[in-house]
Amino acid sequence: MKIFDWYILKRYLGTFTLMLLLFIPIGITVNLAEKIDKILENEVPFMEVVYYYVDFTVYFANLLFPLFLFLSVIWFTSKLAQNTEIIAFLSSGVSFWRFLRPYMVGATIVLIGALIMGMYLAPSASKGFNEFKYTYLKRGAEVQETSDVYRQINDNEYIYASHFQPRTKSARNFTMEHFEGNDLTYKISASSLRWNEEDSTYTLTNFNKRIIGEEGDELISEASKDTLLPFEFDELTPVSYMAETLNYNELEEFITQEQRRGSGNINRYKVVAYKRWSLPISAYILTVIAVAVSSIKRRGGMGVNLAVGITLAFIFIFMDKVFGTIAEQSTFSPLLAVWFPNIFFGILAIYLLFNAKR
Repeated sequence: MKIFDWYILKRYLGTFTLMLLLFIPIGITVNLAEKIDKILENEVPFMEVVYYYVDFTVYFANLLFPLFLFLSVIWFTSKLAQNTEIIAFLSSGVSFWRFLRPYMVGATIVLIGALIMGMYLAPSASKGFNEFKYTYLKRGAEVQETSDVYRQINDNEYIYASHFQPRTKSARNFTMEHFEGNDLTYKISASSLRWNEEDSTYTLTNFNKRIIGEEGDELISEASKDTLLPFEFDELTPVSYMAETLNYNELEEFITQEQRRGSGNINRYKVVAYKRWSLPISAYILTVIAVAVSSIKRRGGMGVNLAVGITLAFIFIFMDKVFGTIAEQSTFSPLLAVWFPNIFFGILAIYLLFNAKR
């Protein structure tokens, strides 16, 4: 039995690796053909392009590995079925569950690799990929919140700005409130705020500070005031892809910090965190579905199995994207949105598996 286990396992991992090696160069070629005009127009250094496509490879291999895994399992399992190897194996008295064992071992290996990549390698690649994109390909595109920015910056202080300009490091209609417990002690307001990088101060125009007293309020007003404030300008609104660039431990700390600050993008960050687990786990579910679909010898041959497989794979990716976007743009639970495709396809896997057994 070990000979057959090793045979299946080597085909499983070998076909998956081959699928990656075949499709990634195609993806790079298509992306380069689409972006070459802007790369030449912006005179991007050659090595920057090389580093970009290294990051591109890791980024998209991590994103699309479920599709590659699903198609590779269907491909080689269909070949086994067409060559009647599966029939010979099951006719020897071995159960269908035993037949699945090397597939599950292979899925476990892929899952471990996907976890390592998703937790640590892909975040680094995502940082390089996105920085290149917004530096050279999407110059001027906004990647931070720019209106109605509200933050709790520490246990006692809250700030608000109606318009926030990351490029010029300025904000309009700025207010900062300081609380001691539940009591407001003072409030600072200004028509505009500008960060002075040379000395790490802020310039506030039409500065007003109201100090709340027990016997009356004190009001301090100045046309312009340079002062220190208890926050770094760049920390107020992280770039939209920030969560993708952090390893898992950093991401957990970042989400906790952004929740405390009242970030409006918290669901987006949670979707990224939950996908670090849900995509690797999908390796088991997609493997079972692929085996159930392709282990039967069909009159139409491998083409039928591949057609079914490609359809199911794209439905999985479609659901993953749609529910993730819904969670990011609404109050829908990010946890349910991220895990719903796995739950749905997990039920489908159980149904197909028991039918395949019969």
